[in-house]
Amino acid sequence: MLSKNKARFIVSLQKKKVRDEEGLYVIEGDKIVREFLSAGENISLLVAKPEFIRSLSSELLEKVDETEEAAYEDLKHISTLKTPHNALAIVRMHEKNMNIHDLSDGITCVLEFIQDPGNLGTIMRAAAWFGIKNIVCSPDSVDIYNPKVIQASMGALLHVDVFYSDLPDFLSRIKDQGVPVFGALLGGMPVYDHPLSDKGVILLGNESKGISESILPYITDKIMIPGEAKPGIDSLNVGMAASIMFSEFRRRRFNI
Repeated sequence: MLSKNKARFIVSLQKKKVRDEEGLYVIEGDKIVREFLSAGENISLLVAKPEFIRSLSSELLEKVDETEEAAYEDLKHISTLKTPHNALAIVRMHEKNMNIHDLSDGITCVLEFIQDPGNLGTIMRAAAWFGIKNIVCSPDSVDIYNPKVIQASMGALLHVDVFYSDLPDFLSRIKDQGVPVFGALLGGMPVYDHPLSDKGVILLGNESKGISESILPYITDKIMIPGEAKPGIDSLNVGMAASIMFSEFRRRRFNI
């Protein structure tokens, strides 16, 4: 039986301030919990139906510090989902230091003021799929440990490192390394026609405002996704745009 104190603590982790103070975040779902355990991630607390716990091997259970059996009503009380899964877990955050030289060696996605958790989660998932290992977000972007981001990213957090940084400072330093900055702008050259490289930054802006004036000077290459605007559809969702661009960069890299 899950205690009221533990239930309150789990619910409190829905707030960014508490997550930051505790250095903990919540993942939900049978699949994602199994993926985290299989990847060697240590889980501080696993709250799950008895049958889910029994289904885990002894090797996986060794990676769990504390296990609590819970009924459906318990999980419903602490879940952020309308229909809770069989398992929920608390995971400790990893402290990661951003190394500008590492981010210069390959493709890095840079996001400015992404507000929608679903968009950030989708971008993380696409980055993991297309082999992009690093994402840099402006400080005013949504928190990667937001429960909705975790759900949308579907385990991508295991494969992509996400950093938060002052973008003018970061882009200035990245340009000093001779790394091209590919900015997604309506007036750019179609990404399918533009020369691309296997090292660079893909810069995407806010869902409604795009890339701000303050960081436009750091863009070395303006690119766009060609398409046809129609009534009610004047642009692509930023998550969709990121996926298309990631795909094209990967296609060029491997000459697919």
